[in-house]
Amino acid sequence: MILGIGSDLIDIRRIEQSLERFGERFVQRLFTETEQTRSERRAHSRAASYAKRFAAKEACAKALGTGIRQGVFWRDMGVVNLRSGQPTMALTGGAAARLAAITPAGMAPVIHVSLTDDYPLAQSFVVISAERSPPGADAAARTV
Repeated sequence: MILGIGSDLIDIRRIEQSLERFGERFVQRLFTETEQTRSERRAHSRAASYAKRFAAKEACAKALGTGIRQGVFWRDMGVVNLRSGQPTMALTGGAAARLAAITPAGMAPVIHVSLTDDYPLAQSFVVISAERSPPGADAAARTV
């Protein structure tokens, strides 16, 4: 069952300008430690990496039905990768609370993420779905 769908498209040059103008303050305000580590390793495509993650946060906030308000903050949503390399989102704080609120009883949330970039654009799609939980399963474990 689909609980929410979100998409976002961003101009990578906008992120380049923010990185140049605000530097570390911009990075610390919006991105988790995991996102920073991954993006900073990409010297030639640092801005594109941050832009994809920014788009994923916007798309996730849309899929949650709140946008960046109602207690959902930028750092409450972070792009993480499964062992396979597949991206998903790790939610904390207000974003995790919203996810719990929209997930029906007896169901476990699953967050599907698609990221892409082709300079000067970066794009993300997020689909939040719910699957039946096996008896005794921890629903939060499905969100990574």
